Amino acid sequence: MDQTRMRRLGQKCTLLLAVTLGFISCKSDPEKQTNEDLAVVEKEVLVPDVYEFGFNLNDYIVKRDTVKAGDSFGKILESNNVGFSKIYEIAETARDSFDIRKIQIGKPYTLLCAKDSLETPRSFIYQPNKEEYVVVNFHDSIHAFTSRKPIKYVEKEYSGVINSNISQTLADDGLSLILAYKMSDIYAWTIDFTRLQKGDRFKVIYTDKYIDDTIYAGIDKIKAAYFQHNTEPFYAFEFETDPVNGITDFYNEEAKTLRRAFLKAPVEYKRISSRFNLNRRIALYGNRVRPHKGTDFAANIGTPIVATASGRVTKSSYTGGNGNYVKIRHNKIYETQYLHMQKRKVKEGEYVKQGDVIGWVGMTGNTSGPHVCYRFWKNGVQVDPFKQKLPAAEPISENLKVKYLEYIKPIKIQIDAVPFKGVPQHKPEQNLITQGY
Repeated sequence: MDQTRMRRLGQKCTLLLAVTLGFISCKSDPEKQTNEDLAVVEKEVLVPDVYEFGFNLNDYIVKRDTVKAGDSFGKILESNNVGFSKIYEIAETARDSFDIRKIQIGKPYTLLCAKDSLETPRSFIYQPNKEEYVVVNFHDSIHAFTSRKPIKYVEKEYSGVINSNISQTLADDGLSLILAYKMSDIYAWTIDFTRLQKGDRFKVIYTDKYIDDTIYAGIDKIKAAYFQHNTEPFYAFEFETDPVNGITDFYNEEAKTLRRAFLKAPVEYKRISSRFNLNRRIALYGNRVRPHKGTDFAANIGTPIVATASGRVTKSSYTGGNGNYVKIRHNKIYETQYLHMQKRKVKEGEYVKQGDVIGWVGMTGNTSGPHVCYRFWKNGVQVDPFKQKLPAAEPISENLKVKYLEYIKPIKIQIDAVPFKGVPQHKPEQNLITQGY
C-alpha cells in the first residue's frame, strides 16, 4: 500500500513539474506569445466586406423585411425610431425622385441602420422588382435615386422532342414555360403550336439572366431557333433592323420574315373557347341563332392583352355588353377590338405598337368566364381573322439583307451542331465519308 501511494505521489510531482516548465517557457518568449495573440485577434477582426446596393453592409445593422398590409413608408420609419418631422422632411425632399406612396405589399425593403444604441436608420432601400432598387438616403443629407443590380447574361442551348406539347417537354426538363411562350410568339404565323405532332422536334439558343451572378431572373431573349414540324424545317434568327429605336425581329435562313402584320392572338391563351360563327345557336336563348362575330381566347384573369398590330386607339371605354374594351384602327382597311377586360391600360388617341400591353383579361360585361373576345374588321365589316390572307410584316430591307445573311452564318452553324436528345451523333470520320472525302 505504501509503495502505491509513493508511486501516485511521484506521478503528481512529475505532472506539476511539466506544467511549471511550460509556464516558464512561455514567459521566457514574450515576443512569440504576443505575435500569436495578435494573429488570433486579426483572424477575428478580418471579416470580408459584403457589398449590396453600393453599400458595405458590414458598416451597418441590416434589417430586411417586406411591405405588409397597412404598412407605409412613414410607418416603417416610425417603428424604427425615426421621428415624424424627420419622416416628413425625407418624404418632401425625395418626392421628385421617389413617390413614397407607391410602395406595394409584398415587395422587399432593407433598412441600413447605424451601429448605435438606437440602431438609427440611415438609408431605406426599396425593391420594386428583382433588378431595380430605390435608395433613399437621409444620414447627412437627404437624396433618393434609382439603380439596377448587376446582371450577367448566360447563353444556353436546348433541344427537345414533342410527346404531347412544347410546354410539357420543357417542364419535364425543368425549363421555364416562358421559353415556350417566346417560341410560340416567334412562330405565331408559321407553326400552329396547338396542333404540334408527336415526334416534332426543336432546338433553341437563348440567354438567361442572373442578378448578382447567382439570382435567376428569367429568360432574356431567344437568339435563334429551329423547329422541325411535320418533317418540315423552320429556322428563326433574331436580327436588329433599327439600332436607333432598338427594333428587332426574326427571319429565316433566306432573310424572309416569319411574322405577319397581325399577331394571331392578343393573349397567351389556354384555349379558344368560342370561334367566329355567324350561325351559332345558344340554348340559353331558346336555341335561336345568335351570331358570334368574335374569337374568344380563354385565359386567367390578369393575363396581359396585347395589340395584335400597331395603330391608333379609337375607343377605350365601358359598355354593359362589352365591359371594359379597347378598339384600335391600324390603317384604312383593318380595325381590331378587345372585350371584357379587367382593366384598360391605354387611352383614346394613343398610338400603340404591335405587342404593347393594352389591358388585362377579366370578366366585365356580358361574359360567363375569364376571356378576351377579339373582334376583327376589314373594310368596316367584322370577319374571321383566321380566314383572312393577312399581309406580311415589313420585309427586311435590301441594304440589310447582305448584312443579315453574313450575320447568321456562324449562328446557323452553332444551332445545326446542337444535338437532338436521344439521336446518336455521327463521329467525325463518319461525317467525312458522308461528305465524300
